[in-house]
Amino acid sequence: MTSAGPLAGVRVVDLTAMVMGPYCTQIMADMGADVIKVEPPEGDNTRYISVGPAPGMSGVFVNVNRGKRSVVLDLRTDAGRDALRVLIAGADVFIHSMRAKAIAKLGFDYASVAELNPSIVYTNCYGYGHRGPERDRPAYDDTIQAECGIPAVQEQLTGEPNYVGTIMADKVAGLTALYATMMALFHRERTGEGQEVEVAMFETMASFMLVEHANGAMFDPPLGPAVYPRTVAPNRRPYRTADGEVAALIYNDKHWNAFINAVQPPWASEEYATLEGRAKQIDTVYGLVAKTLQERTTAEWLALFNELEIPAAPINTPDALFDHPHLNAVGLFETVQTPHGPVRFPGVPTWFSRTPGHVRGYAPELGADTEQVLAELGTTGLDTEKAV
Repeated sequence: MTSAGPLAGVRVVDLTAMVMGPYCTQIMADMGADVIKVEPPEGDNTRYISVGPAPGMSGVFVNVNRGKRSVVLDLRTDAGRDALRVLIAGADVFIHSMRAKAIAKLGFDYASVAELNPSIVYTNCYGYGHRGPERDRPAYDDTIQAECGIPAVQEQLTGEPNYVGTIMADKVAGLTALYATMMALFHRERTGEGQEVEVAMFETMASFMLVEHANGAMFDPPLGPAVYPRTVAPNRRPYRTADGEVAALIYNDKHWNAFINAVQPPWASEEYATLEGRAKQIDTVYGLVAKTLQERTTAEWLALFNELEIPAAPINTPDALFDHPHLNAVGLFETVQTPHGPVRFPGVPTWFSRTPGHVRGYAPELGADTEQVLAELGTTGLDTEKAV
C-alpha cells in the first residue's frame, strides 16, 4: 500500500514561481501535502524556459511542480484576491516569492493573512530580508551566487570568476525554506501558534558559503582571511589517469597511510604524514598525488581505492545518473504515466520506515484544477469567472 506521507492532511497555498519556492513545495507535495499552486493567467515563467513535451510544460517546471494542483487567479482583480483569501483561510501554510512591498500592495502581507487565519505558517521567499536596506532589490540565482562570493572562490580555484554549473542559490534557498517552514509547523503542532517565516536568498547563501570559508575571519582579532584553503587549492580537481579522470580524496591519516603503503610513491615523506601537515601545504599534496595517479588507468585506481576503502568515484555526467546501478537499486527514479507519455522523475532521496514519500503525480497544466479547488472550498458568492 502506498504511504500517504508524513505531511498528509497539510494544505499549502503556493504563490511562488521559478525554482526556489517551487522546489520547497515540490518536496512538501512528495511527502503528502496538498499543494495548491496559484498562478497568474499567463502562468509561472518556468513553464516556458526549457524543453518539454507540450507548450507550458518545460522539464524544469514539470520536475519542481509535480504532484501539485494548479489554480489560476488574477490577483489584479478584486475577485481574484477574494478567491485567494478563501484559499488562505483553509490552509496550513501560505508561501510566496514576491518582494515584501509587492505582496503588501496586493493585501497579503503577514498581518493581513494572519487576520484571515491566525494559525497559518506564512513563509516569505525572496532575495533580501525585509529588515535590511536591500529589501526591495530583485534577485536571481546568478546575482546571489556573485554576491555571496561563489565566483570569487571559483577564481581562486580555476583562475576564472565563474558561476557553478547548477542553480545552487535557488536550490539551497529552497531547501532552507522547506526546513524553516517545517520548524514553524512543528512549533504550531505543539503550541497552536502560527508565525511568519522569512527565507532570503542572500542571507541563506552567505551563511551557506561561510560554513567553511568563515574560518579564521570569525575570530577577534582575525586569524586569517575568510577562506577554507583546501577548497580553493588550484590542484583540487579530478585527477588525470592513464586513460581518463578519477575523483578521490585521500584525506585522513588512515587513508593516507593505506595509499602510501600500497603505492609507495617516491615523494612519500614524514612531512606529509599527518593531516595537520598535509593541510598546511594542501595544494602541494594534491599536485604530488596528481602526478602519481597518471601512472595507472581509472579502473585500476578505482579497484585499489575500493580495496583500501578510500573515497573515490568515476566522473559521471547528469545523463549517466539515470542508469546508475546504485540509484536504480534504491528506487530513486519513479516513472509516472502522463498525457504526454511516461516521465521518469528523480524521486524522493530520503527513506522513511513508516511514512515514505513518493512522486504524487505529474505537474498540472495551467489552471487545470481551478474549478475543482474553488468548488471544494465552497466559494459561494464569489465571481469565480472574474477571479481568473
